[in-house]
Amino acid sequence: MAIRETVGADGTTLVHRTFGEPTARPLVLIHGWAQSSRCWSDDVLAALATDHRVIAVDLRGHGCSDAPATGYDDPATWAADLDAVLAAENVTSGAILLGWSYGGLVICDYLAERGTAAVDGVVLVGAITSIGRGEAGGRVGPAMKAAIPAAMSDDPAVALAALDGFGPALTGPIRDAAVGVRAQALLGAGLSTPPRVRSALFARAIGHDDLLRTLDVPVFVLHGTADTVVDVSAGEHAAALVPDARTSYWEGCGHGPFVEDPQRFVREVREFTATVATRPVGSGVSGRQGSMDA
Repeated sequence: MAIRETVGADGTTLVHRTFGEPTARPLVLIHGWAQSSRCWSDDVLAALATDHRVIAVDLRGHGCSDAPATGYDDPATWAADLDAVLAAENVTSGAILLGWSYGGLVICDYLAERGTAAVDGVVLVGAITSIGRGEAGGRVGPAMKAAIPAAMSDDPAVALAALDGFGPALTGPIRDAAVGVRAQALLGAGLSTPPRVRSALFARAIGHDDLLRTLDVPVFVLHGTADTVVDVSAGEHAAALVPDARTSYWEGCGHGPFVEDPQRFVREVREFTATVATRPVGSGVSGRQGSMDA
């Protein structure tokens, strides 16, 4: 494992961790709201790294990355951040982008701005693809609604109570000590994300339905039917729009499939990536940024 830093277009320092052989197909993991690259357990990362070059990103404002005052409401900034990480790892083609929760929105921001030239496939895990009132791809569940706005509070007691109540939706039942440890780590990540960042991620509205309708890469939608953070209908909405969508709906599973059943999660992700063809370099569709540069 290596810890690396790069700098985004606006000067923000972005941290990511890499695992596996440098020559393997890139699998880029993008965490959710108020989390970090450490949301993925060591076992999950090690298992995925057996046949992928895993790149686990800390989004701006999260984990070890910088938390600038601005940029959280701009899809072009999110796209530039992800592009900077890919450039730092010399990833120009063949990548699989995997986004959990808010990470799915960041992936859509990137694809809308930069296109699919560097991307062969996408995995959406309990993910949103749009955000804002009336956006079917951003429909949240009761646990998320209950946590807002208290989870954004500057008052630590208020935020702690909200995030602690939010925790079971991320882990499912605490079946053993290992899941209990994960639950504490996820709670810690939420608290360590600055309140202003927690709030800023929701201070925008954007729809990506048109992007999904025209995607030229396969998408794997993996979603728990009992997800109370991102409603399963958000995943179903994305799957209905994407031309080449594969789905796995986990009966009774909540918002963290990789916590509730890490072995199944790894197996299904690997099964999907094994079916994704490697496209010739330069075969992807340009995004808005590519079109402007043309």
